[in-house]
This record gives sequence, structure tokens and C-alpha cells, in this order.
Amino acid sequence: MASASETESTSGFLTEQLRAQIRRNGPMSFHDWMRAALYDQAHGYYCRADRVRQGRTGDYRTAPETSPLFAATFAGVFRKLFAELGSPERWTICEVGAGNGDFAFDVLSTLQKRHPLVFDATRYVIDEVSPQARTRAFDRLVQFDDRIEFQSLVEVQEPFDFGIIFSNELIDAFPVHRVIRRGGELRELYVGLTNGGFTWAERDLSPAIGDYCRRSEIELVEGQIIEVNLEAEEFISRAASSLKEGFVITIDYGAERKELLSAAQRRSGTLRAFRQHQLVDDVLSHPGEQDLTTTIDWTQICEAGEHAGLETIRHERLDQFLLNEGLLEELQASMSDLSESEVVRLRTNARELIMPHGLAASFQVLIQQKSS
Repeated sequence: MASASETESTSGFLTEQLRAQIRRNGPMSFHDWMRAALYDQAHGYYCRADRVRQGRTGDYRTAPETSPLFAATFAGVFRKLFAELGSPERWTICEVGAGNGDFAFDVLSTLQKRHPLVFDATRYVIDEVSPQARTRAFDRLVQFDDRIEFQSLVEVQEPFDFGIIFSNELIDAFPVHRVIRRGGELRELYVGLTNGGFTWAERDLSPAIGDYCRRSEIELVEGQIIEVNLEAEEFISRAASSLKEGFVITIDYGAERKELLSAAQRRSGTLRAFRQHQLVDDVLSHPGEQDLTTTIDWTQICEAGEHAGLETIRHERLDQFLLNEGLLEELQASMSDLSESEVVRLRTNARELIMPHGLAASFQVLIQQKSS
């Protein structure tokens, strides 16, 4: 891991890079600023080799790392969907934003052990933007190298005949535009400079954002802010076009558009920054050093799916979904091969996924179907 001075230097380099761009070209859209902060190939938060992002020593936790029961339960879901597709000789599971490969490893291990017919038919495609994460996933999945491929969904030339496009906590980290109502008009929030520090600047709406606000019938009160995630629509459209027949499964935290627009606590939008599991007040501070995330608009995701030929067949809270799909049965089945201390740990972590105030209670699952 890099030293503190190296980390500060890395963060400072991206900060100076963004400052120079703003000085040269004027305020930049928050979308472009957020894209650089998260995905700059050398210094972006998700692409840096010196950052521990996940887990107790990182900035956030995800369900797959909380318990292997998460992936084991979804392996059972995949088995059911495989049967719904007529148990094809070959099918593809494509995981977008696969990280270090933990979910893929546990899914494939479960399929191999309990559902060998599904396992034999499975090709597993990993789409991961971070070079370091891809390397770790390659090492993690070496025993399955005969059925693993690393490929971006953007690069898929021919749609999969049968398959699943799966993502977990992906869309909430897409770069967004920010819109505010000021003086009775909708304006877009850009990022400018004041005394060398990043600050908000207002500009006219770009045509694409104006079009989104009109077709989505966005109405704000004075001073209210919302985030517009156009890349979410692009992703759903791309996922749909990558399948001839199959399912798009999206796990994330979100709300319906009506709730996002009307909730009093969201009048300043849903943009948040996290560092070491703590909420950071200044989202524009330390680009590349902290996670940036927004609450997704499920209404938008469903509408984008319908436009792309997807039918919404299921949408529910993640904890209830896991219970309904047999997480407790997976827990029982897993305990026979474990030591007493491992059983205690597995039970403890399982509670995080099913308790009303646990990790999974804040997330939802959306399943959309593409039919031939």
C-alpha cells in the first residue's frame, strides 16, 4: 500500500489537473468532474491501486463480501431463471462491476457443487473498469478459467443468445448531472473555482438534460436540487441490446421518482461522499480520495427498460428477496461443512442480510426480462 505522502500526492495531482482544466476552459459540468474523480485511469477513486475501498478498513461494505450466502442465494435464483429459459446448452452470466471476483467465485462454486447442469452450461463474463480489480479477479477465479472471460459490455458485438446481465451497486456510482431550480428556472450545477477551491457554479441546462427534465416532467421548488443519471439509461439500453433472451438483474439503493422529488430530506439531492465509512460534508473535496454516490431513480430504470424492450417482472427490497429465495436454507446447508467458529461467523453475517435494519434492507432488487 502507498505511504501517506504518496496518497496525498496522488490526490493532489488529480486536484491540480481539474483546477487547470477549469482555469483553462471555465466551470465544468459536475458529471465530468465526478467522472474524473471516480474513473480517471491513473488517479480516479475506483482505478487507483493504492486504495482499499471495500470492507471494514475501506470506505464502504457490499453484500457479497458480507457473506457468501448472498452469492449462494443468487446462484439458486440463476438456476430458476436458467430453467425458465428452457435450460439451454449454453448461456452467459455477465457481471458488470465485478470488483475482485468474490460474487463470481461464490456463484460458480455453488453452481458447480449443487447445480452441475447449470454450471456446465455457464460462461461467466466479467466487466470491471479497474485494472487492479481485474487482476485480483483473475487470480481469484483461476480454477474456473475455462469458463471466465473479461470483456466490457460495450465491446459485445453479438448479443448473448441466453443469459443474465447482473450488477450490484453499480448504477449509484455512475457520474450524474445536478439540476437546481433558481429564479423559477431549471439550471445545471457546474464545478468552478473560488480562491483555488472547488465550488458550485450555475449554468443553463444542456439540451440533453433539458430534454430529460421535460420528458420526465421534473418539477422542483425554488432551491431544490436533483441528480440526473443519463448513464443509467444508457446502461440499461446496452444491457438489453446484449441479450437475445434473458434477464437484467439490478441491485442498488434507490426510490421511485415521486418520492425522490417530494421527500423533504432530499431537497438538496442525494449526492453523498464517503470515506472510512463516514459521511463527508464536502463532496467536492479531495477528488479521487472518497467514494461518491447517489440514490438511483427506479422509475427511470423501469422506463428505460420498457423503451429497450425489457419487461419488469420483479422489484422488491433486497432483504425480503433473499429470504424469499432461500437464504436461510442456504445457511442451513452450508453449516454442515464448517467448524463451530465458522458457523457463528456465518450466522452473524447472515443477520446483516436479513434483519430489518441490516445492510440489505436499504437496497432493492429489480429483475427485467428480455423475450425473443
